[in-house]
Amino acid sequence: MASRILNRSSLLAATNAALKTSKVLKPTTIRSLSTYDKHKDVLEALGISKQNKGVFDGEWKGSGSVMQSINPVNNEVIAEVTTGSVQDMDTALDKVVEAQKIWREYTIPQRGQVLLAMRNALAANLQPLGKLVALEMGKILPEGVGEVQEYVDVLDYALGLSRSMSGSFIPSERPGHAMIETWNPLGVTGVISAFNFPVAVYGWNQAIAFVTGNGVIWKPSPTTPLCSLAITTLLEKVLREQNLPPSLCSLVTGGTEVGHKLVTDKRANLISFTGSTAVGKKVGITVQERFGKHILELGGNNAIIVTEDADIEMASRAILFAAVGTAGQRCTTARRLIVQESVYDKLVGKLKEAYKQVKVGDPLDQGILCGPLHTKSAVEAYEKALKDIKAQGGDILYGGAVIKDGELAKGNFVMPTLTSVTADMDVVKNEVFVPILHTMKYKTFDEAIHMNNNVAQGLSSSVFTSDPAKIFKWIGPAGSDCGIINVNIPTNGAEIGGAFGGEKETGGGRESGSDSWKQYCRRGTCTINYSGQLPLAQGINFG
Repeated sequence: MASRILNRSSLLAATNAALKTSKVLKPTTIRSLSTYDKHKDVLEALGISKQNKGVFDGEWKGSGSVMQSINPVNNEVIAEVTTGSVQDMDTALDKVVEAQKIWREYTIPQRGQVLLAMRNALAANLQPLGKLVALEMGKILPEGVGEVQEYVDVLDYALGLSRSMSGSFIPSERPGHAMIETWNPLGVTGVISAFNFPVAVYGWNQAIAFVTGNGVIWKPSPTTPLCSLAITTLLEKVLREQNLPPSLCSLVTGGTEVGHKLVTDKRANLISFTGSTAVGKKVGITVQERFGKHILELGGNNAIIVTEDADIEMASRAILFAAVGTAGQRCTTARRLIVQESVYDKLVGKLKEAYKQVKVGDPLDQGILCGPLHTKSAVEAYEKALKDIKAQGGDILYGGAVIKDGELAKGNFVMPTLTSVTADMDVVKNEVFVPILHTMKYKTFDEAIHMNNNVAQGLSSSVFTSDPAKIFKWIGPAGSDCGIINVNIPTNGAEIGGAFGGEKETGGGRESGSDSWKQYCRRGTCTINYSGQLPLAQGINFG
């Protein structure tokens, strides 16, 4: 997506510098002040106080338990949120259903003007929102700002759709008849977003759902509630200024029971879920049982193939960003590196030197390339993965340790890690959401494609090569089986104009660009008889 290009440009510049320097940089220290007080100006500017209401359905409320937002840098509490209950979700669904009845009557270009106002509100708060993302999620500041920019860009895209969405005029076999295709709003889109993109995932869905005439209700990740409060506060202001019911963009924070209510309720015509494959499978089954629609964005386990004719310098820069960016917590993070055996030692040697230069530390500090993992449980998953690698016969080439010394010991910091494994090991087939990159060798290009495809997930994939024959095989029917199929770029860094999503256990959903907007619509085929006669299709004569 466009802001992903911003992320990639910023980070590749930094990683390029890391590749060229020879000095090993130490992890930075963190100033130990109260997190809220330290960032009070930014938080207050976004409407966030130390205690907050976590439900919005036209008014701010919350009758559930109190949730704490934790800073992954030091595990301090940033702020508290009174979450929603099942009853709060029930009430919010009623409110958004009624609000959508007003919104659906707006012409699509009129909707576009509201989206433009939302776009401008977000753009005006780009830096503070980006800082909040970095603070609460843990990604470095350039990525936090880039994530908010991505939402801005998708709103730009939706504005363009408001003047370009169209159906088809279909030739009829019957004289004096016309067939047309219509696309009308489904009704209400429920968005269940993940911690790793606490703003953008909602943005992809809200912008496209809105331009197609739907209301939206958001159940964010329990660990990133502050981002959802800040975004909803801005959207509320815009909707009020546009004389629209602000419940069109409703929000209910909370735990599993709140999400379950949203998934099982028929008033939510479409559920967009981003998260793990295990939970996504349950969501898909539950929504299908009530004949609702769903968009699933699940696991990735993405691979990069490097051929013998690749530009090794370019590939090494891309791999570093793909594997280390967001501390390995993107759905498009590179987990597997499949290298032609003749260039394996050269590439891996270059990567090991580059990894030594990666600065780990507070994501709000300049020059940091790798922030913390989001939670303590992620650190535990990292440690377990290291044990599994060794137990299955793999080797740790670089990293492989939790940072337990100095100020960084207060947070969830780990060393970005390179391994040497074989493609048949279980650790290669099971994705862990941490900065561990598994490297392996291949002999023939067909073998490399098989290794890429021989996992349950199918989100993003990339090949680095200068051979046109390999390129076109890679993107063809015998090539990558993923939803995103890149050439000479990383697995991450997609553009908003393309449909984003994957195949197999990634879920099959598509969001953002291309014709993804159709998933938010009720499709109609309309035949109009203007002939004054009643001819039947297929030449049937019924008396």
